[in-house]
Amino acid sequence: MSDLFDDPAPGQNAPEFTVSELSGEVKRTLEGSFGRIRVRGEVGRVFKARSGHIYYDIKDDKSVLACTTWKGQIAGLSVVPEEGLEVVVTGRLTAFGAQSKYNMNVDEVAVAGQGALMALLEKRKKQLEAEGLFSDARKKSLPYLPQFIGVVTSPSGAVIRDILHRLRDRFPRKVLVWPVAVQGQNCAREVAHAIQGFNQMTPGGALPRPDLIIVARGGGSIEDLWGFNEEVVARTAAESDIPLISAVGHETDTTLIDYVSDKRAPTPTAAAELAVPVRLDLLGWTSEQGARLARAAGQAVQMRRQRLNDLSRALPRPDVLLETPRQRLDRVADRLPNALISGVQRRRVTLSERAASLRPATLRGLVEGRQDKLHNLSSRLTLRPIERDVAQKKERIAALVQRMEAAQSGRLDRQAQQLSATARQLEILSYKATLERGYAVVRSGEGIITSSAAAAEAGALRIEFADGEFDLAQGAEQKPLQPAKAAKADEGGPGQGNLF
Repeated sequence: MSDLFDDPAPGQNAPEFTVSELSGEVKRTLEGSFGRIRVRGEVGRVFKARSGHIYYDIKDDKSVLACTTWKGQIAGLSVVPEEGLEVVVTGRLTAFGAQSKYNMNVDEVAVAGQGALMALLEKRKKQLEAEGLFSDARKKSLPYLPQFIGVVTSPSGAVIRDILHRLRDRFPRKVLVWPVAVQGQNCAREVAHAIQGFNQMTPGGALPRPDLIIVARGGGSIEDLWGFNEEVVARTAAESDIPLISAVGHETDTTLIDYVSDKRAPTPTAAAELAVPVRLDLLGWTSEQGARLARAAGQAVQMRRQRLNDLSRALPRPDVLLETPRQRLDRVADRLPNALISGVQRRRVTLSERAASLRPATLRGLVEGRQDKLHNLSSRLTLRPIERDVAQKKERIAALVQRMEAAQSGRLDRQAQQLSATARQLEILSYKATLERGYAVVRSGEGIITSSAAAAEAGALRIEFADGEFDLAQGAEQKPLQPAKAAKADEGGPGQGNLF
């Protein structure tokens, strides 16, 4: 050690140390003298730095020991230090010369005694319950008949064999086993990773995502089951999107995962019974329901057939229902010919009235005006295809004009013939022909005289003969005969003559 220090100053026996030399010597002395040690005490202040390291104190009623667990050592801890927890820490003493302090680098933490474990368990339970992780409202219902079941347990224990045997007896299903350590310091980490792994699988993939997860383990002491009391396991189980059944320990064993899981089974065998129904019971139930359905359908058909027969007897006969429509049809059929004739006559009169308003001259003027307009428009076009189109339309218009003129002329001729026939019939029925046979018509101011008494009472008489008429006044001088008005106007005169 004397090689590390300078020679003492003159007049002094004690050597001189630099601060760094003294700090290094203290550090080597602590680490060499104590080596790896175990310390029991109560966890005091706990601080987790942003870097991931954990700084905390271990204390008793007289002294305090500063402890440090580096970020890379945290994963190996079986218990994460919590304030107020009595633990046994294992590690090495070292010194921190920058602040003239010594502390203990801890790489293993164990709970000191079962009482401390129960206190820690009760503390975690209250914390998780306060966060609502135990609430029934957030728990999911189990699928009635899952296609795939994921089991988180040890592959070498009797638990997986019990689960598979029970599933095979009740309702065989496909099972995916995720092997984990069910006790020890790796238990909590592996169980949490298994639950997360099942949730990250793709539904319908090559390795399908399970419809239900069973976390199972046999019975044991509280230390053996402590991995299922870790906070990371409880939170991972609560966050699982897949319904989860916890089957850890026997009926009297209770862990935190039992409180946050969607369903708790007292044993792994009971978990298999909760997962699937009994196949034979389902077959019997479906057979019974099928028989009930057949009976109900038969009874329903029979009741409706009887109801239909009762209603059919209350309906009238078809011939009675058709009597009134048949009579109505006969009346309409009798009126149909006259209605057709009347309709044709009305339309013929309407057509005649509208045709009379048309004149060839008017049509010709209208067509000529349109032709002039068309000629003006066509003269403004210079493209030959348009000229050919205009020429074709002119020819078409000319043909239409000829057809209209011919149709109008024919219609006027038919109407003139009809008018002549009507005039001849009027002449035949006229009283003029009677006058030519020697009869006469006597009139007065009040109308035609048909008796001698009426002629005696009349003051003046006008007698009409075939060749004329004259006035006869009683007690007055007779006037000469005046020629009757011409029945017809001069055929050579302008306008149309009087038909009467």
